[in-house]
Amino acid sequence: MPKPSAGLLLYRRRAGGVEVLLAHPGGPLWTKRDAGAWSVPKGEIESGEEPFAVARREFEEETGQEPPAGDCLDLGEVRQKSGKRVVAWACEGDLDPAIAVSNTFPLEWPPGSGNWIDVPEVDRVEWFGPDEARRRLNPAQAEFVDRLLGHLS
Repeated sequence: MPKPSAGLLLYRRRAGGVEVLLAHPGGPLWTKRDAGAWSVPKGEIESGEEPFAVARREFEEETGQEPPAGDCLDLGEVRQKSGKRVVAWACEGDLDPAIAVSNTFPLEWPPGSGNWIDVPEVDRVEWFGPDEARRRLNPAQAEFVDRLLGHLS
């Protein structure tokens, strides 16, 4: 069973409505994938870790920016098709995608080649309105957008 993950869904209010910040996974496997491939910035919860602390840490690791201070909305948990459970919180704030920089990890590429490359966990982040966010997100995580909008209405 996959380890659960925790993440932060950053949101901002604009004249046209609410926008959310999503992360696109890095590495050669994800280069050409778009719809359904994006995610809330998130990471695995290790045994004994507090999920909200993990969500804040992973946001910083995957964007290179500190998450906003202050209250966040508990968006609960979803279960992805793979069986992975993801818990998330929504925090109001702003971030310039142009300055976001993710941490990296080593990946054997191509698999079995003995050639190792460093790839970013996240290759880019972008702001999206709710409809576009639902289209881009992993289908299970799209529920987080609906829950956020429910909290804000």
